[in-house]
Amino acid sequence: MGEKDAVIVGFDAISPLGSDLDTQWQRALEGKSGIGPLTRFPLAPDFPVSIAGQVPDIDQKNKKYPFLTPRHQAAWSSPVFKYSMLSVARALDRSRIEITPDIAPRVAVTYSSAIGGLNAVLTADRRLQAENKLPLPYTNPNACINMVGGKIAIQTGAQGPITTTITACATGLTSIIIGAMFLAQGRADVVICGAVDFALVEPIVAGFYTMNGVYNPKEGRENDPPQTASRPFSPDRRGFVISEGAGALILTTRAFARSHGLQAEAELAGWGMTSDAHHFVAPHLPTVTRCMEDAIIDAGLAPNDIDAVNAHAASTRVGDKVEYDALQAVFGNNLPPVSANKSLIGHAMGASSVIETIFALHGMQDGILPPTINYSPDPEIEIDCVAEGKRAVDQEFILKNSFGFGGCNACAVFRKIG
Repeated sequence: MGEKDAVIVGFDAISPLGSDLDTQWQRALEGKSGIGPLTRFPLAPDFPVSIAGQVPDIDQKNKKYPFLTPRHQAAWSSPVFKYSMLSVARALDRSRIEITPDIAPRVAVTYSSAIGGLNAVLTADRRLQAENKLPLPYTNPNACINMVGGKIAIQTGAQGPITTTITACATGLTSIIIGAMFLAQGRADVVICGAVDFALVEPIVAGFYTMNGVYNPKEGRENDPPQTASRPFSPDRRGFVISEGAGALILTTRAFARSHGLQAEAELAGWGMTSDAHHFVAPHLPTVTRCMEDAIIDAGLAPNDIDAVNAHAASTRVGDKVEYDALQAVFGNNLPPVSANKSLIGHAMGASSVIETIFALHGMQDGILPPTINYSPDPEIEIDCVAEGKRAVDQEFILKNSFGFGGCNACAVFRKIG
């Protein structure tokens, strides 16, 4: 164990299960779904998507967080800002780190977004076309994806390296991995990692439908409850449910945590990143498999050391099967229990992998795996995905998988501390 190893000292998330992390975790353990009717914009009668995973609104009267005031939100209108900044503020509170001027130059930011504030551009375009009015001054800053990290740096005073780690749906996990690189290279002592996405914008939602990615009910099942739509690893899976959310994770070196009296909650023990170099959306078995293998090897482990897997499992026909085949290639007949959190919260795009990582860390600490709901056995996917309800499982090592459009693969092994 090296002094520059990355340990986790705080985290926080907002998801369709709630705005408070403890509430989200309890709802996850109860097998509650965060999926419901899509209400982020008015739906035309023929709009093809009607369900989503939407996060709760935030109380704007909380004086502890100036970025929640109506004045701030009038300028920074995209929800990616208030939700990302709230997740970071609470993760730092949990970590007990105060970013003072003496440590600020050694605090990095890798917090990112896959989609960013595109809603601000859409609003400005509609205003321009309908009213011939120029965009408001904050339109372009709202739309800059790197501005998420920039606003977090301004909020916290972090003055170390800052970068935007966009790898589509793997963005959140990639943010953590790049943060660990900064620590290992001695370029930072603390890294604010994470991701946020609010993709429930008309053209994005419709675009996922036309590319056959988003949930599309089978004929005759159009009136099924929204909560049953996300069905990872099941034979009747029909695509992912678009959701939204944010998650923050605070990394420090082992030496920094010890010298500042911080309680490390877990360690990033190993990671892998690969590029499929194959197809713009379809996953590629050899490179997905190698990504998992690289993470386990980097952690100095063998596959049978892994106690549980937190899967990407988006509920797509091809994606779930490739992930299962890769798991089989890595673990053979000793595949550990596999949790598929998107059954509960849907697919929050770039934020999904960090929210799921936080759920996995929570489960590792508590010795519990939340259930994969809506599951029915697929004869082509022989998997234990904790379908019966929450399960007590002692977890020293967990593998987290995340795969994004463009063939961006990221896998990480986390180790329980204490």
